[in-house]
Amino acid sequence: MIELLTNAEMAEADRLTIAGGMAGIELMENAGRAVADAAGALLQGRRVVVVAGPGNNGGDGFVAARHLAARGYAVRVSFVGDAKRLKGDAALAADRWSGPVEQASPGSIADCDIVIDALFGAGLDREVEGLPRAMIRAMNASTAPVLAVDLPSGVNGTTGAVMGIAVNATHTVTFFSRKTGHMLLPGRLHCGAIQMADIGIPDQVLEAIKPMAFANRPALWGSSFPQLRTDGHKYSRGHVVVVSGGLSTTGAARLAARGALRAGVGLATIASPREALSVNAAASLAVMVRPVDGAAELATFLADKRRNALVLGPGGGVGPAMREQVAAALASGAAAVLDADALTSVADDLAALVAMIAKVPKRGVVLTPHEGEFARLFKVIHENANVHAKLEKARLAARSSGATVLFKGADTVVAAPDGRASIADNAPATLATAGSGDVLAGMIAALLAQGMPAFEAASAATWLHGEAANAFGPGLIAEDLPEALPAVYRALFAELGHKPAEGP
Repeated sequence: MIELLTNAEMAEADRLTIAGGMAGIELMENAGRAVADAAGALLQGRRVVVVAGPGNNGGDGFVAARHLAARGYAVRVSFVGDAKRLKGDAALAADRWSGPVEQASPGSIADCDIVIDALFGAGLDREVEGLPRAMIRAMNASTAPVLAVDLPSGVNGTTGAVMGIAVNATHTVTFFSRKTGHMLLPGRLHCGAIQMADIGIPDQVLEAIKPMAFANRPALWGSSFPQLRTDGHKYSRGHVVVVSGGLSTTGAARLAARGALRAGVGLATIASPREALSVNAAASLAVMVRPVDGAAELATFLADKRRNALVLGPGGGVGPAMREQVAAALASGAAAVLDADALTSVADDLAALVAMIAKVPKRGVVLTPHEGEFARLFKVIHENANVHAKLEKARLAARSSGATVLFKGADTVVAAPDGRASIADNAPATLATAGSGDVLAGMIAALLAQGMPAFEAASAATWLHGEAANAFGPGLIAEDLPEALPAVYRALFAELGHKPAEGP
């Protein structure tokens, strides 16, 4: 499953399941058994410490302790709080545990072969203080592997935020579906290897919940991914225009255009200022180069509707001239990727940008800010003290602008105006290199030109971008990304069941 649930949505999944006839304690029993199974697979010895908290997460821990003890392991339960104050299913799970319950202390983590973190789970929404903080610190200092129940304690399951301190888990067992906090940074960094367990919640509850956040995987956008056609030709595969900057900043446009071609577009043209024409032409083979100076000439150039997608911003310069080009681009009706300098140039008049986006057919506009550009362009959202999570910020930005917003980072979020969002987790650290974002912009435009909707195109390009970097490996520079794409495409086509177009 690629759906990602918030804390509230997971609580609703539990509620609907219980309303459908399954007892809450049965869900807890299934969850605890799954934790015990995972712990047994990890254990290299016999000694287990379960750090249990006062909520349902602690109840899962008590169930796991019981199952592990029944399998012959030496299990100690270290409880944070007053076990007599447990309520509901957690109290019932604790009653079924016949072993001792010791009052938690950092020293109780010593002398064990595995620690099961059943302290807080996903629902934590306050800073961790006092004894819980000390226990998390002790778990992090332990040399034994740490298995987190649902989510490492201290991580918010919806936002991925660390609430002051969080467990650094070796492994995490979660239930039914991953949470958004498993994917967003910094929470993802605390999870270790994530295992999903079926605890009896039927898949049909997703139809009632209708989650709007998804792991960025081919299953999300594969049905709309372009297929090669035997009767196709270069114009049927779209034409991307990349607007180049001046003489000293032409590299960014060339990277974007190369990325667009490798991503499958039929034609790519660099719209180049005349002062940079010879440089762009000398460095390009399959990419065409045409003289285009300023907004008026860009508008004329885009009047040819076969030029159906463009990239504006990489190396383009910041200022009034770029703002005029943005206006000309959006007025043309072509799908548009606004990146880098284009975003900075319009940041002082977001309302004007929104009005222009509203006139683009099918709202085929993708904005691709990194954190600094996001703060400039969506200043009100960025400075809102009540909006902390990257996912929430991206959604608000998309809704308010009418564009698809690709909020870059190691946990890139793509958000659509209708609330759908994808979160990527396949971007390696090697992507932090000059020009990689320019290639990504070209890839998005290529998929737009081939007919993918904006949200799907931006999500697919983000995933492909990460896979290309992973395929190349260490030593990556931006020029390597387009050249790594063919192998990624072959694997993707095999996964999607796409067959290469056959000749006559």
